[in-house]
Amino acid sequence: MKIAVIGSTHAGTAAVKNMAHLYPEAEITVYERNDNVSFLSCGLALYVGGVVEDPQGLFYSSPEALQELGVTMKMQHDVEEIDTEKQTIKATNLVTGENVLDSYDKLIMTTGSWPVTPNIEGIDLGNVLLAKNYNQANTIIDRSKDATKVTVVGGGYIGVELVEAFEKAGKDVTLIDGADRILNKYLDPEFTDQVEEDFRNRGITLAMNETVQRFEGESGNVQRVLTNQGSYEADLVIMCVGFRPNTGLVKGKVDMLENGAIKVDEYMQTSDANIYAAGDCCAVKYNPTGSHAYIPLATNAVRMGTLVARNVMGPTMKHVGTQGTSGLHIYDLNMASTGLTETSASMMDIHVKSVTIEDSHRPDFMPTAEKAKMKVTYDPATHRILGAQVISKADLTQSINTLSVCIQTGMTVDELGFVDFFFQPHFNQPWNLINQAGLAATQ
Repeated sequence: MKIAVIGSTHAGTAAVKNMAHLYPEAEITVYERNDNVSFLSCGLALYVGGVVEDPQGLFYSSPEALQELGVTMKMQHDVEEIDTEKQTIKATNLVTGENVLDSYDKLIMTTGSWPVTPNIEGIDLGNVLLAKNYNQANTIIDRSKDATKVTVVGGGYIGVELVEAFEKAGKDVTLIDGADRILNKYLDPEFTDQVEEDFRNRGITLAMNETVQRFEGESGNVQRVLTNQGSYEADLVIMCVGFRPNTGLVKGKVDMLENGAIKVDEYMQTSDANIYAAGDCCAVKYNPTGSHAYIPLATNAVRMGTLVARNVMGPTMKHVGTQGTSGLHIYDLNMASTGLTETSASMMDIHVKSVTIEDSHRPDFMPTAEKAKMKVTYDPATHRILGAQVISKADLTQSINTLSVCIQTGMTVDELGFVDFFFQPHFNQPWNLINQAGLAATQ
């Protein structure tokens, strides 16, 4: 059995490691465009900010480690064409220029995603950088040494984490986003308001509801960013406006969403029986709605890659779907979300109800107690839980993992009020915040 894997970050690495163990007789070949595998891009801002001093800690595997498992690693090879009828691959060795023609019995697409690069005048100026992989992270670190005014374009997770890192490094930081608030894909306004207030109090300029129209500069380097509403001086710009799936190789050859994300079934198989897909290049079942959704997260990628390995020889283990569960730590605030928010539900034209609980994270008789806010969103007709959010200076983010399980299993808010949670004054209230949300929703 010849198995070809294209791409080896999270999903690809997970698939390869598991397949090498499960099918020692298989001939597994990996094609990877970069010179490294398994880079944790979710740690990019920590690396840029100096929290992670040794970047090797952001890799959990290596080409050498995979080779030791008996895998053929074709590093720095760019796959240029896939013939799904002949089941062949054409690639180029980026170091030698040599052309490679290979065949496969099973093909695994783990090509990931790439930062969206809008067609903006001046985007090719020096010091207008992308933030995705290890080499880009090193470039950002190098260029930021001499930068004083940094502009981050895009208020998603990576964008706000980089804003924090640059502000802590003493830079004059501006954050631009076309939406009316930061983190709007993950949290509702009452949560993001708290983060934005903290940003402004630290001197960070927030330019919300603004669209970048062009970059200007002299001597080949950027000097200012012009939006539809203003002008911002900048000697370093980081573009973080989102990601798109890397699926051009199989466009028109397998079923996709409109954005190009490959659709897979519960066994990670595409519409072509010999092609599987996992990670940021594909879309999977989103449990709150039951439909396919594109949710590029490292956690999803590792799970999907592991499932590909289990199922590539035949359907064995089903994917249980995803809630898009994620968490974030910014300054001294801990926040996390899962499933639908009121904002995302409104964008999908889904009618929901929500209940919000605000309380101390533990009893007031304890020496300290932090304010906490939790919001649970549910279907008003069935009372099935659809989403949840939490924010606090105390780390209550694991509660969102619990609510992710509740969504996955179809629990209702009625049941949520009486789930068995422990009470211990060091950690929580006699009525857990999760219980409180369930009780409040049914009053």
